[in-house]
Amino acid sequence: MQLTDLAARDGVLTPERADVVEQVRALGPALASRSAKYDRDAAFPFENWHDLAKAGLLGICIPKTAGGLGADFVGYALASEELGRHCAATGLTFNMHSATTLMVGQIADDMELSTEERSVLHRRRAVLWQGIIERGHIHSQPFSEGIAAGATEGYATTAVPVDGGYRLSGRKIFASLSGAADIHNIVCLAEGDSRVRLLGVAADSDGLRIEGDWDSLGMRATDSRNLVLKDVFVPAEREWIPPGMFDQAAARWPYFFMTLSFAYLGLMGAIMDATAEYLIGDGGPSARRSHPIKQQGWAEMNLIYDRAQALCYRVLAESGVDPQTAAVRRAWSSMVTTMDGAPQLASLGLRVCGGRALLRPSRLEQFYRDARCGAAMHPWSMDVCLDRLGRAGLFDDAAETPV
Repeated sequence: MQLTDLAARDGVLTPERADVVEQVRALGPALASRSAKYDRDAAFPFENWHDLAKAGLLGICIPKTAGGLGADFVGYALASEELGRHCAATGLTFNMHSATTLMVGQIADDMELSTEERSVLHRRRAVLWQGIIERGHIHSQPFSEGIAAGATEGYATTAVPVDGGYRLSGRKIFASLSGAADIHNIVCLAEGDSRVRLLGVAADSDGLRIEGDWDSLGMRATDSRNLVLKDVFVPAEREWIPPGMFDQAAARWPYFFMTLSFAYLGLMGAIMDATAEYLIGDGGPSARRSHPIKQQGWAEMNLIYDRAQALCYRVLAESGVDPQTAAVRRAWSSMVTTMDGAPQLASLGLRVCGGRALLRPSRLEQFYRDARCGAAMHPWSMDVCLDRLGRAGLFDDAAETPV
């Protein structure tokens, strides 16, 4: 399932984006070879991240003028899909890092900011970019607190202004890269101010601790333990974007919240690859591909995969600032089609490949467990997207939030 072979990519895969995808693909075999080990040990894939850093991919969404690869949102999405084909957990953690560079980069450039706000943004993001390019800084971006499902609501983490910055207190759950990130980019609120803020907390900050274990069903290499912050000092220079810009981006650049799905789309490609390999076997006359029941299962798998990929590519082709209501609806539909389709596809793969596929270290056994995790991931979980799809077109659009 080579991505560049698919006609659906027409108009989406430019030469510049293809170059970035090829850089990810070159790393693929090494990343895939380690995946089972990281899954078994529930260990963060540091070796994979070392390979990504060595290839310059930590700066995938950083402009070339700042030392990065200069990929835009769509270029990142395609690279994330390719990464997910080889190691879904690495792809998912890589998303958390890249989301920050997208937010301070392409998305911030599309926002309405005052001259002073934009000047501050440019100065601070230059520092963020430099840390990644020159020192290999890894960023995380934990949102979830477990108190509300909305993308920009329900934050209990507070930032108290003090001389030189803020004192931050709160708790983030399912915080991927909890023990690996150099900087945790925390969404929070200041007392008496409804504007969401994004503050970069250094991993070695006093008052920051990691709690709990990470022994999950799938995506076991993401190290998504809880972050607890108690009176953590954050310098003002690490407020990466102006107060309220996150809220503006949520309303005007909602595609930002679907970045998790690209790794899962890549995982779907890996499921197809593994099933095809089993069915073809050595290619002889007794190959399993000749069995009509298995052919029927393979046909069903192709339908699920093609629907998810085609819808995702359509959404990518129209992604950008200030989308129309119908376009946002398609983004929600894409999330559901991918996050619901991945476990369906994995289940069919297990059925087609039979009992041996259930035994570890079967790739399909791991893929099935990884695929089950997508539906619950916030902020655009399946529940959130289905709720919004259930209201789309039935109520006054002007009264409905676009995110």
